[in-house]
Formats: sequence, structure tokens, C-alpha cells
Amino acid sequence: MKKLVSFFEIPSVDFNRAVKFYEVILGIEIPAHDWGSEKMAFFPEIDGECSGSISWSEDFNPSKDGVLIHLSCEDINSTLSLIEKNGGKIHTPKTKIEAEGRGYFALFIDSEGNRLGLYSDK
Repeated sequence: MKKLVSFFEIPSVDFNRAVKFYEVILGIEIPAHDWGSEKMAFFPEIDGECSGSISWSEDFNPSKDGVLIHLSCEDINSTLSLIEKNGGKIHTPKTKIEAEGRGYFALFIDSEGNRLGLYSDK
């Protein structure tokens, strides 16, 4: 079976602000491309495949009630701190997953109004 999630797109209202938000909170560079009616900034490839992007088009709008994607991070608390300092909001603080050995999660609202999750082993 192939990986369960093939690709994700995080919608944005202010494309440049959203790209900067994710670059800062994840500590990565996200190359942006502008095709006029659509803009996309692609997350780094893993094993030669791109997992997702930040996207902008006129009919693709952020929502805190839409699909929930969890992003991996090393330290949820420090990532949550970066989220708040860069225009995001904490929705659910760091929480232990009840199944033993499954790590921790948190939920946040990004700079564009999307609800996303964080996941960490510790």
C-alpha cells in the first residue's frame, strides 16, 4: 500500500504571510511559485516526493473547520511558542495521546485561519 496521504494543500489568504509563517515555525525554506491565478509554495521533499504545499487561488479559502493535518515537530512547546509569535493561535495545548507510546499532539490556528495539528514523540 502507498502512503495514506498523497498530498495536502494549506489554503492562504495572504500567500507571502503564510509562507513566512510556516518557514519560521518549522525552521525550513519553502520555495514559492507564482502562476498568476494560482500560487504554491512546496514543502521539502521526503524520499523524492513532495508531501504538500501552501496554496493560493481565488476560490480556495482557509477554514478552521476543514481537514485536519498534523505536522511533525521535534518539540511541541517551542513550536507552539513560535506559532503565537508569528500570528497563529493555540487551539489545543500539548496533550498526551492516550494510547501508550504514541506521543503528543497539539492543535493551532495558523496565520490564515486554518486549523492544523502538531505531532511529536516527546
